[in-house]
Amino acid sequence: MESLRKLYRIGKGPSSSHTMGPRLAAQTFSKKHEIPDKYRVTLYGSLAATGKGHLTDAAILEVLTPLAPVEIKWKPTVFLPFHPNGMKFEGLKGNKVTDSWTVYSTGGGAISDGSNRKEKKDSVYPMTNIADIKNWCDENGHTYWEYVEKYEGEEIWDYLHEVWQVMCQAIDNGLRNEGILPGGLGVQRKAATYFVKAKGYTDAMRNRGLLYSYALATSEENASGGTIVTAPTCGSSGVLPAVLYHLKTSRDFMEIRLLRALATAGLFGNIVKENASISGAEVGCQGEVGVACAMAAAASCQLFGGSPSQIEYAAELALEHHLGLTCDPVCGLVQIPCIERNAIAAARAFDSNIYATFSDGKHRVCFDRVVAVMKETGHDIPSLYKETAEGGLAKHIKKSSKNK
Repeated sequence: MESLRKLYRIGKGPSSSHTMGPRLAAQTFSKKHEIPDKYRVTLYGSLAATGKGHLTDAAILEVLTPLAPVEIKWKPTVFLPFHPNGMKFEGLKGNKVTDSWTVYSTGGGAISDGSNRKEKKDSVYPMTNIADIKNWCDENGHTYWEYVEKYEGEEIWDYLHEVWQVMCQAIDNGLRNEGILPGGLGVQRKAATYFVKAKGYTDAMRNRGLLYSYALATSEENASGGTIVTAPTCGSSGVLPAVLYHLKTSRDFMEIRLLRALATAGLFGNIVKENASISGAEVGCQGEVGVACAMAAAASCQLFGGSPSQIEYAAELALEHHLGLTCDPVCGLVQIPCIERNAIAAARAFDSNIYATFSDGKHRVCFDRVVAVMKETGHDIPSLYKETAEGGLAKHIKKSSKNK
């Protein structure tokens, strides 16, 4: 299982799999091969179906156009066997192809050539399921963040500090910016309005409104191409920061405790990435917003003093109740229903924490089992409900809609 550095990636939105991954692939191809007379890039499956809305072509052109002319071909009905987000880079001298590379954007900004999704050379953690890690915690009197520190080293805290600063800046930017989001759907930024309205309430309504505003802030920054952290993806980047930022501002938690919560959240996200998927094109939005909710639930439960069993229970609850969630972005944009889903999932993470905290941590369905079920469910969901913009809300709402 890889380092949390491969899960928490800092970059520009709106999509980790459709923007960050293709940008990284273009950079990798351009560095490994001789500059040709012309580049030809073919996008397949989900990348082609929603690539224009996710700025996939813009990300690739930004890297390759300064080097040579670029032709982009779109094949949304062709799905390569390894992953729905396939792409082929070719270098041409005249009309002859001199270099060719087929690569996949597997979610969270990661790419793979398809030969081995789980690259053992990058493995950091010896245990790859929560049950074993929880047993280790119980036997040694430790918690999840100490497991992370044991195998990542103390230097992980410097990286998580950077991650946390970017998360906070994204929320601050989102609360400051107003207007219409790009893309043609006419979606208004709402974070600032929710923040102001929340201040007018007291207690529960105030807290919930502020939480919504923080999630909206990051999600709107992501949708506009701002700098965010994949947690675990761009499309679900608003959930975890909203929960932690709200706890920081309302309860005044010390930063080191927030970083430890980030470590625990990342561990749970990493488990899903290792054993299932965090790609909406592969398993639907349950792998993005569902996993983000589980990460946030685990983080908040730890901050409130939950035991390893209670933390695991909170994460399990959050993911279990997102099972089957489809990925159906209207017009392929990370706006409807993605932005609202982040806000609602942030609230559900809090609810999962509260429910688990009231318990003794014992429950019948473990987190690892839910991860396995999520993977099976994702593979059973028809492809039109997995980031193709051909099913669900994407099918029934037209681009001219301005109801959000």
